[in-house]
Amino acid sequence: MDYDWQFGPVFRNFDLLLWGLGNTLMLTAICLVLGLILGLAIALLRLSRLWIVSAPIGLLIDILRIVPPLVQLMWVFFALPILIDVRMTPFIAATVTLSIQSAAFFAEVFRGGIISIERDQWEAARSLAMPKATMMRRIILPQAITRMIPTILERGIELLKTTSLVSAISFADLLFQATQVSQSVFRPLETFTVAAGLYLAVILPASVGVRLVERRMARSGVSTVG
Repeated sequence: MDYDWQFGPVFRNFDLLLWGLGNTLMLTAICLVLGLILGLAIALLRLSRLWIVSAPIGLLIDILRIVPPLVQLMWVFFALPILIDVRMTPFIAATVTLSIQSAAFFAEVFRGGIISIERDQWEAARSLAMPKATMMRRIILPQAITRMIPTILERGIELLKTTSLVSAISFADLLFQATQVSQSVFRPLETFTVAAGLYLAVILPASVGVRLVERRMARSGVSTVG
């Protein structure tokens, strides 16, 4: 079957696709930062010696990692406003959902990184009578985060791909903008081909960068967690 490819109408609306890509990158960056901050807090609670604290946190992490992100997104956007009587915009719903979902992932990564630190590091800090908070901030976390770098970068890439789900609640990301353009120019094949190319232009270099970081850390003898 011969198909008459016509990219002209799509490229005439290329600014809309770039705007959508910008929104995708912005949402990814915000959710990645919030996910790291929340993930660290959740990990520290998960490491608590108090069962009444660690057990519920562990259950919460499991729920957030098991329930599909799209289901979580729909629940936050449609159900949560009913429960708390607040107006929920697509941007807020997307940010809340993806940040919390990322936090559940990072909590386990942080926990793995913290417990991977060699015992002599802990003992050395204790021998100096260093408070636990100071020990965590100055000795344990810097080493744990270094080991987490490849995983953080990989999660950033996965998060960028996951943001395509937010088009379901009409957030103007790249996929949503591509859908709008395809409906206006009646060239879905060309439109989504260009959209795929934009995703590829961002994700492929990022993936190569992650592999280079992993190889450099391996050559330096730095262990990683994930």
